[in-house]
Amino acid sequence: MEMTAQKLADFLGAHLEGDGSAIITGVASPENARPEDLIYVDAPKHVSRAEDSAARCALVPQGTLLKDKTLLIVSHPKVAFAKAAMWLTEELHVASGVHATAMVDPSSSLAAGVSIGPYAVIEADVRIGADTEIGAFCLVGRGAEIGNSCRLFPRVNLYPGARIGDRVRIHSGTVIGGDGFGYVLGDGRQIKFPQIGGVEIGDDVEIGSNATIARGSLGATRIGRGVKIDNLVHVAHNVEIGEHTVIAAQTGISGGCKIGARAVIGGQVGFGERCTIESGATIGSQAGILPGKTVRAGEPIWGTPARPLAKFKKQFAWFERLPELAARLRNLEHQSK
Repeated sequence: MEMTAQKLADFLGAHLEGDGSAIITGVASPENARPEDLIYVDAPKHVSRAEDSAARCALVPQGTLLKDKTLLIVSHPKVAFAKAAMWLTEELHVASGVHATAMVDPSSSLAAGVSIGPYAVIEADVRIGADTEIGAFCLVGRGAEIGNSCRLFPRVNLYPGARIGDRVRIHSGTVIGGDGFGYVLGDGRQIKFPQIGGVEIGDDVEIGSNATIARGSLGATRIGRGVKIDNLVHVAHNVEIGEHTVIAAQTGISGGCKIGARAVIGGQVGFGERCTIESGATIGSQAGILPGKTVRAGEPIWGTPARPLAKFKKQFAWFERLPELAARLRNLEHQSK
């Protein structure tokens, strides 16, 4: 898309200094920018990068000076840059129209503007909302519901009965609604516990590639509005994740965990079953949350078993000194003999 700096400033609520007629057509990093690209500066250490950039327009905080640039002054340049990028860049389409090789059961309902890619399969009684796009080789199981303006990238599998809200993005290789890992030991063997619940995914959720979200065993697995889930994350049966929580790659969440709203979870975090994570909590990468533990909001936690970051740092510092302390202890023992 092409627009003037003044039009973009009006859209972002920014104060403009410089040439309001300057044309902006895209976004880029300072090093890779063309003259028509928008860049941003969110810290003084990046000023020199921006000044050396070919870009003519930059988003900056109040008090930032850049030579020979048109400035759009905002409180949070990175947030404004993300909003500008959504407006300036064309959304990636995964399908156009209903491909001749797609298999759509006649009992399914497709709203206006639905597109379905090559070799996708839409089973019976599926409902798909307006302007949703289903990529090549996707499978949408019997009775599933998908809202408006969603994107399912190639090879996404929705098991029967899954419920997907509006404007949801699900990337390639992800499986929604598979069986949870539930067994009970009886008669000397593992007996499968019923996995007959559902999956409910709210509006504006984005799920990365090769993630897995299991359906509930008897109830539902629920992903709240605005949640962002990275690649290779596993969400087990009956998990509930609150609105706008973010979860980084390779995290594994055991069954029955309750995660509040706006939590931040780093990569490779492991959750034991039935943990409770309060809204606003922060969990550092590779932390291990023991089964049944409650993580409070406030100070970030780290380590295995997870503990407050300040305590983790103190304990780790002592751990690093163990060789030195061991040598001192041996010396004291030698002197005492």
